[in-house]
Amino acid sequence: MKLIIVSGRSGSGKTTCLHVLEDLGYYCVDNIPASLLAALAERLSADDLKLDHVAVSIDARNIYEDLKKFPDIFRSLEAKSLDGQIIFLDADDNTLLKRFSETRRKHPLSDDQLGLMEAIAYEKELLEPIATLADLTLDTSTLSLHQLRDIIKNRVALNDNNGLALQFQSFGFKNGVPVDADIVFDARCLPNPYWVESLRALSGLDLEVAAFLEQQKEVAEMLGDIQVFLEKWLPRYQANNRSYITVAIGCTGGQHRSVYLCEKLGKHFASKGYNAQVRHKELA
Repeated sequence: MKLIIVSGRSGSGKTTCLHVLEDLGYYCVDNIPASLLAALAERLSADDLKLDHVAVSIDARNIYEDLKKFPDIFRSLEAKSLDGQIIFLDADDNTLLKRFSETRRKHPLSDDQLGLMEAIAYEKELLEPIATLADLTLDTSTLSLHQLRDIIKNRVALNDNNGLALQFQSFGFKNGVPVDADIVFDARCLPNPYWVESLRALSGLDLEVAAFLEQQKEVAEMLGDIQVFLEKWLPRYQANNRSYITVAIGCTGGQHRSVYLCEKLGKHFASKGYNAQVRHKELA
């Protein structure tokens, strides 16, 4: 049985994630006490049910002691040979604050003693034992509901064959390194199309930019080196039961060099049989 545990701070998109999984045929349970996970898994895998795909959400409304013991609880599931995976969704504090303010929702942890910002910070502390074990961490700060749905579909649904879901994500260092990156490469040392006036307004998706970069020896060398590194080490990650890997490639603005490299790498590893997805953070 494949069991996906969805967690994350309130306002990060957990409900949306669970709805997508339900649409994909998962049997979904919202906010189960963590201490009951083993009993639930045993019941749902019984002969009279034999559910192959189950998703449960666990959030900060859970019992405090259960959250602290979550690593031990999860290890007990793995000992029963369950295919357990954890998806953790989060967003930066200001985004969460804005979402609660816009929807006028009450944070589940806020009360007369705890304000909204304090509740957001406390929730992060409570969920840390789950966050540290996550197989896939998604930063939803800049994602629309539509984009989040697509990411869940592409990275989870297409990974049901127990392969490695590989995502190449371009970004701009001026906006910060993505928090969900597993491996990061820096392309800022490469020749920059931004300084060619006719290319400045274009992106790495445009043929003119690709033609410029393909004329640069350093670009081909870096692309080759990254391919060799990943071809050697991705099987090691997969052998260590990693289901999701996000390879982030950054340049200054995330518009030209990193976009080009991610496109080339995505096509290369897709041709090698990987479930390879490409996302351009700054072009979204």
